Amino acid sequence: MAEEEDAAATEGGDDTPKKKSKLPLILGVLLMLGGGGGAFFATFSGMLGGGEPAEEGHEETAEAKPLEPVAFVPLDPIIIAVRSQGRAAHLRFRAELEVEPDRQEEVTLLMPRILDVLNTYLRAVEVGEIERPSALMSLRAQMLRRIQIVTGEGRVKDLLVTEFVVN
Repeated sequence: MAEEEDAAATEGGDDTPKKKSKLPLILGVLLMLGGGGGAFFATFSGMLGGGEPAEEGHEETAEAKPLEPVAFVPLDPIIIAVRSQGRAAHLRFRAELEVEPDRQEEVTLLMPRILDVLNTYLRAVEVGEIERPSALMSLRAQMLRRIQIVTGEGRVKDLLVTEFVVN
């Protein structure tokens, strides 16, 4: 009887699983690489309407427009004490105002008012709002609007924040 069981096992019994063929996987990878390469070539050569084909040795040079005249008026650094989660912290703020060159002196004369409005605004801002990742964009817009109100329309183009640190 033992001989019959050995013979059945060697004749291909159903107990051992058959290995799956890797041919479909290999064909899939080759087709994917071939299709990707063909799509790259068609796009790069301009066959798919991607513009004109690139020519060797031909560099496109875009002419840069001349810069508009601009001047910068630095603001004195502002340090404000804030309370953050029961502990004392400080906000260090430094910025520059982008102005027309012929308006630079006018804006400099209004510097005490500008610093006053910034101090007043930053002291009123909640610490939780300052610590948000997107806070600087909204705070910057609010401060710029207040500065433009103080200086008058057309004098200050932009507020460039160079330091904004809570520690």
